[in-house]
Parts: sequence; structure tokens; C-alpha cells
Amino acid sequence: MARPWEADPSTTFKRRLGKSPQELGTTTDNPDCPDIWELGNGDVAIIGRDLTDSLGKSLPPGVSVGADERLVVIPRSMMIAAKPDIPSV
Repeated sequence: MARPWEADPSTTFKRRLGKSPQELGTTTDNPDCPDIWELGNGDVAIIGRDLTDSLGKSLPPGVSVGADERLVVIPRSMMIAAKPDIPSV
């Protein structure tokens, strides 16, 4: 059975949502994670720490992580900084 939504591997990165990890002080001088990006098709890409193995063991009822998915964590400050860039519709 096909899923109602599928990630598009051919889309592109459009713009960063919020501030860079360097601006927020959540990384070293290297441009590594975490980050939040709007994609060309409107979907959002999250770059963060993969905590699927640890947090995935204690998911709330009704929540699951598919075999091709990962539970990714980003800093709270990064999500707050992205809030003005996230459309309401």
C-alpha cells in the first residue's frame, strides 16, 4: 500500500529556516549539524543528532519510527529561531 506522503529525493535546498548553527553557538567552527532547511518542494529537512536507538525505545503511545525513518533531535534554540521563517499555512 502506498503512503499518502513520500519524501522526494530529487528536490533541492531552498533556504535555511532560522539561524545557522554558528550564529546560535550550537556547533564548532565547522559547518556541521544541526540545521533546518526548507526544500524546493516546500518540505522541510532537519539535520540533527540521530537518537532513534535511545529515544525510540520510549516513544509515546501511537508514535512510531518507520524502518526508513530516524528520530532526530535539534536544540530548542534552533527551533525557536526558525519560528518566524515557518509559514502558518
